[in-house]
Amino acid sequence: MLDTVISPLIDDLDPEETTEWREALLSLVQTAGIARAAYVLDALLGQAATLGVRAGGQTRSAYLNTIALRHEPPFPGDLAIEERIASINRWNALAMVVRANQAHGELGGHIASYASAADLFEVGFNHFFRAPTDNFAGDLVYLQPHSAPGVYARAFLDGFLGEDDLAHFRQEITARERGLRGLSSYPHPWLMPDFWQFPTGSMGIGPINAIYQARFMRYLEHRSLAQPSDRKVWGLFGDGEMDEPESIAALTLAAREKLDNLVFVVNCNLQRLDGPVRGNGRIIDELETLYAGAGWNVIKLVWGGDWDALLARDTDGALARAFAHTVDGQFQTFAANDGAYNRAHFFNQNPELAALVADWSDEAIDRLRRGGHDIVKIYAAYHRAAHHRGQPTVILAQTKKGYGMGTAGQGKMTTHQQKKLDDQALLAFRDRFALPISDADCLALKFYKPTADSAELRYLQARRAALGGHLPRRRTTSPRLPTPPIEQWARFALQADGKEMSSTMAIVRMLGGLLKDETLGKRIVPIVADEARTFGMANLFRQIGIYSAQGQLYEPEDIGSVLHYREALDGQILEEGITEAGAISSWTAAGTSYSVNDLPMLPFYIYYSMFGFQRVGDLIWAAADQRTRGFLIGATSGRTTLGGEGLQHQDGASHLIASTVPNCRAYDPAYAYEVAVILEHGTQRMLDQQCDEFYYLTVTNENLAQPNLPNEQAREGILRGMHRVRAAQPDGLAQTNPGDGESCTQAPAHLRLLAAGPMLNEAQRAAQRLEQDFGIATEVWSVTSFSELARDGRACERDRALGLSSPPPQSWLEQCLPDAVPVVAASDYVRAVPEQIRAWVHAPFRVVGTDGFGRSDTRARLRDFFEVSADWIALHALDLLCDQDPKHQAARDVLREQLGASLRVAPPWLS
Repeated sequence: MLDTVISPLIDDLDPEETTEWREALLSLVQTAGIARAAYVLDALLGQAATLGVRAGGQTRSAYLNTIALRHEPPFPGDLAIEERIASINRWNALAMVVRANQAHGELGGHIASYASAADLFEVGFNHFFRAPTDNFAGDLVYLQPHSAPGVYARAFLDGFLGEDDLAHFRQEITARERGLRGLSSYPHPWLMPDFWQFPTGSMGIGPINAIYQARFMRYLEHRSLAQPSDRKVWGLFGDGEMDEPESIAALTLAAREKLDNLVFVVNCNLQRLDGPVRGNGRIIDELETLYAGAGWNVIKLVWGGDWDALLARDTDGALARAFAHTVDGQFQTFAANDGAYNRAHFFNQNPELAALVADWSDEAIDRLRRGGHDIVKIYAAYHRAAHHRGQPTVILAQTKKGYGMGTAGQGKMTTHQQKKLDDQALLAFRDRFALPISDADCLALKFYKPTADSAELRYLQARRAALGGHLPRRRTTSPRLPTPPIEQWARFALQADGKEMSSTMAIVRMLGGLLKDETLGKRIVPIVADEARTFGMANLFRQIGIYSAQGQLYEPEDIGSVLHYREALDGQILEEGITEAGAISSWTAAGTSYSVNDLPMLPFYIYYSMFGFQRVGDLIWAAADQRTRGFLIGATSGRTTLGGEGLQHQDGASHLIASTVPNCRAYDPAYAYEVAVILEHGTQRMLDQQCDEFYYLTVTNENLAQPNLPNEQAREGILRGMHRVRAAQPDGLAQTNPGDGESCTQAPAHLRLLAAGPMLNEAQRAAQRLEQDFGIATEVWSVTSFSELARDGRACERDRALGLSSPPPQSWLEQCLPDAVPVVAASDYVRAVPEQIRAWVHAPFRVVGTDGFGRSDTRARLRDFFEVSADWIALHALDLLCDQDPKHQAARDVLREQLGASLRVAPPWLS
């Protein structure tokens, strides 16, 4: 086989010859012009690629293997046994899916993806994927999700899973009812917490998370939190998956930071769900250009060892030229047909090709393997990747989708959806892989496991023992970390005494205090997507530094300033640049370090709230699946606090989306003391109690006078979702002790105002006007979390219906709002956020919110436009009270006139 040689940067061995080539090029330009010279150069580079020569600046080589036969390392295993193990796993994976769909046709599943990738998986499991041990933290493996049945099949041979487990593939609820364990459709740590490490079921999530996981491992080493090691992050992905933006979003980061602890294996079976990945091109060529251009080490694994003899005989490069002119759509057709078809349509293209196989049978041609099905070739590629230094590596392995499925599915357009095989196809599959299964057992789809003393099981178990044991395997516990006393880092918030500050300023100040703690401080990972200065975090640049794998190789422009930009090898801040997808992937890596590295960390990802759940919701969902622990801080939140930014920056929906994530606890605090209480609670839950949950807090850039924590009893309300901050006052008297929830001059409330975040101050002003101008005794409640209130309400409702507790529980909302006093709820988010609690408010209920597109203007103008300001809250309150007593109509009409309500024909969400 032709070699691929990349020209090294060495001394010129023949300067005279080099001069002649340069002079020839100069002469060509002078006589024929630049266009002609460019054409000739292109032709030469094309010929070089055909010959396997690639210059240092080229990003594409011939459609041949990167590693020549003579450069392959000796294969260290027993090839025959490994092929038998791979065949057994193929059968059990197929049987698992087909059995499930024969019993329940709606369950689905995938056969073809693992059929194409089985050997890629097997070589990794037998020789490269190392499990955690007492002395080694283990490699990390991101597995192609549609190949999950193959991983289960191997775990069955390994003894980690039983036959009952395989029989309940995609039947998790049924299995639980029978006291058994069901197998999830794809890798899901939430569903199989001791098995799967990384969720990869949503295409594109795996590659970007793998890159940032590899970078986070280096981050820990450079900060001396983990010992340097040769741990690897392996990612097995599909070629169609590379079309997802997240798959390729961080390729340059991996190269820039020289992540040679990272290896991607892209299963290039040339086919996605509906058809070819690149029917009219070659995806391997495209990916080689992409990865090489981004700075990766590229290993092409295109052809199996069966081709070596042909390539050795092909002295004039006829095969290489034929490969270069065959597109993937045609390669797929070749895969779907037999040797006779391939002879007629590929080798008989020209006499040179026909002569190469003139003495070959059609059966021999049919047995020609692609590189991803040759265990020896795969081992050579993995070995080179594992020992490469200074770059991440990608292996582009060509396979056949549905390999071995014959006419039932190999290379077929419909093979991805193949769930069932008829009797003839099952028998043919068994025969294709020489499995020792009887006809009856084959047709009954019985799982096959050799005896415990068989050569196959002894070999498999010996290989896994040498590599540390069973894999995949997930650590579920880690060392506990104590939380420093809240007074140590948030006294200023608990006893604010009316000082003005924004909640963003407050949380950044708290973060600074936590960073100074001797135990917890070094475990905190501040993460920003190029907005640290916006959020007032610039003081942290000098305090803890910005992480850089190269340190700081330049003198920053602002070196003379107090807050100058400081990068450092041991920097603590992860400043990701303008990539929310990258930043959330870093947050996930840090937030799962307790499991991945047995090293609990506490990440704070602070970002424009609009660019969180709405922008990277799929990545956040995957983080939830992965049981990530940490804080997401949605800064400059809400639709009316970020005055001049306008439509695409003003967040009105993130709390609605956050409420859909089961293990996300979302809060919209108004005051600094509320932020402090929530931070303390979340830190204790995640680090000390080891709860697999994460916290979303929204904070604003609006400076407000900050009250003190009213009393210790307020903590419960803050955490459960609401607490009273203003009692009703008789006869319009001003409250003498605002914020303490209790007053010596209380009166029975005629009205209750519930408000979250920046709307709380508007509700306070509305209450004051309602009392002073209209004599309506009004109390105000700070709602820190509508979603927590709703979850509590649903839980109590369910407990009552199912009779799970006695006496029946009462929700926090029902305890706080015990009678039929009318309620108005206000939010800086869409009305659907406060609407979550309607079922548990047993009183007339009205909601105001900020539905619609954002606008650019002042806060006051925005609140008037969205009809959520104090006066609009008061108007809705009066309108609600009119239903109880017509005497309020006059007051309502006065306020309508003052607000110009008659001119407001179109609602804000239609404006």
